[in-house]
Amino acid sequence: MLDNLKGYKIILASASPRRRELMNGLDVVFEVRSLPDVDESFPETLQGGDIPLYISKKKADAYRSSMTNDELVITADTIVWLDDKALGKPVDADDARRMLRNMSGKTHNVYTGVTITTATVQRSFVACSNVTFAPLDESEIEHYVTKYKPMDKAGAYGAQEWIGYIGMENIEGSYFNVMGLPVQRLYNELKKIPAL
Repeated sequence: MLDNLKGYKIILASASPRRRELMNGLDVVFEVRSLPDVDESFPETLQGGDIPLYISKKKADAYRSSMTNDELVITADTIVWLDDKALGKPVDADDARRMLRNMSGKTHNVYTGVTITTATVQRSFVACSNVTFAPLDESEIEHYVTKYKPMDKAGAYGAQEWIGYIGMENIEGSYFNVMGLPVQRLYNELKKIPAL
């Protein structure tokens, strides 16, 4: 599959183990490359899906100067959007508890912006999933924050972990997007990349 990409060296520009796992599911050969300290700030005027879209393009720009002509770089960013505010990764355990309390019993949006960059083409898109959480009690929040690793996850939770099993009542949209990479949409966008 994806015969159009056979001439490319595909780079997943992400340190996320979940994105790596999801890319493996596409049956494409790729390598992981992650630049340290890429600036993920964004203008405060941006809302919802425009935020991770902007950041995914910013990440792509950080790789452009070191790309070779046969490389295809995939960058992504995910946020949780709740009550008209972006929730990124928590800064500490207290921040993670606060985020989970705020999401308890509510619906939030998960947006992932993805940018595909080659020497001649750049394609970007954003995917949205709506996630409804059941009410969470303090003992459930505490169990998750102390036993699992919410610090590297937007909104302080992983859909594929215990909190997802007991907390996610409903998802509209891609489950894999909630994990951090909308692979079905990514696959369709990769099919549109011209062959080398």
